[in-house]
Amino acid sequence: MRLPAVKHLFKDGPSAVPGDWRGQLRNQIRSIDELLLFRPELVGHVAVDSARRWEADRASRSFRFATTRYYAGLIDAGNPECPILAQVLPQHVELHDLKSSDPDPLREEQHMPIPGLTHRYPDRVLWYLSHHCAVYCRFCLRKRKVSRADSAPRRDAREQALNYIASHTRIKEVILSGGDPLSLADEVLDELLTALRNIEHLISIRIHTRMPVTLPDRITPTLVDIFQKHYPITLVTHFNHAAEITEAAAGAVRRLRMAGVLVLNQSVLLRAINDTVCAQQELLSGLVRMGVKPYYLHRCDPVSGVSHFQTAIRAGAQILQALRGRNPGIALPRYVIDLPGGGGKVPIEVDYARGAVPEGGARFSNWAGEEFIVEDTD
Repeated sequence: MRLPAVKHLFKDGPSAVPGDWRGQLRNQIRSIDELLLFRPELVGHVAVDSARRWEADRASRSFRFATTRYYAGLIDAGNPECPILAQVLPQHVELHDLKSSDPDPLREEQHMPIPGLTHRYPDRVLWYLSHHCAVYCRFCLRKRKVSRADSAPRRDAREQALNYIASHTRIKEVILSGGDPLSLADEVLDELLTALRNIEHLISIRIHTRMPVTLPDRITPTLVDIFQKHYPITLVTHFNHAAEITEAAAGAVRRLRMAGVLVLNQSVLLRAINDTVCAQQELLSGLVRMGVKPYYLHRCDPVSGVSHFQTAIRAGAQILQALRGRNPGIALPRYVIDLPGGGGKVPIEVDYARGAVPEGGARFSNWAGEEFIVEDTD
């Protein structure tokens, strides 16, 4: 499969050259007007009605708008429903459910024994390391704090977090998250990973990042050397649509895999973006071709301002059921939902059981809808 290359992404000047990930972050597009200057052909896709444009600008003040020029370069100007644009463009509908929805439906803040460290499950913690991202996704679970300077983790909190993890021996896994933890400098990441590797009861270190999708140049030789030094590392990235799978993204994944990093993907089921069998099949097949294992498909969480992205709960299960027999098993993620009030994550499985049979055993249906009886043992 030939992957698309991306051209005409960078302004002239040393702060925006390919390979300079820090310069690319400094050179983010941070307003709708800047986006239209960079991609003037998108003017027809951005709300031109003055009232709606005013509301879209209001939405960007409620939750910042920012994208890399690389990711903005993926927008298909010929598609008014482009799945890239839909993920990043502030919309007036974001303001409609701000009062009725929940800024923290997973109750992450309630499960923080110390600032920035969520300890919901006995065996793992999630460490909020940065409030920065290369791209601010409009459906973000943590839009209550991501992009907000007042939510930036304090440096002295890192030592507190490390002490907490070291003193709680039931913790087996640490998830580095944010924002995007790969927005931190290489030296900081190396220091944190070194400290975590010195905690004997830890089994797994997992990094959640969208950088392979939104800023592939962040996956530098220096960074992958750090990951190789602290092997094994699991990196969970976040491709939502096949349009995000480019030569640059595939190159970033290749560099990670060459360093021994296990690369998984978690995506969010988003209305009118990837909520069809065709869209999911193309995405999941593309991930496996690239060497990425589909891990989770999330039902979009009911965060403030995202109701227009949400699908019916059953939609994800129905899509995955339709893909059984079409996609290899390795190309099928687990569909999950976060329970309200911080109840945790649970899988939503397609139920193939069709009840017991009088003569003993159980009745099942397969992916094609055919029914079978399986004998049971006493």
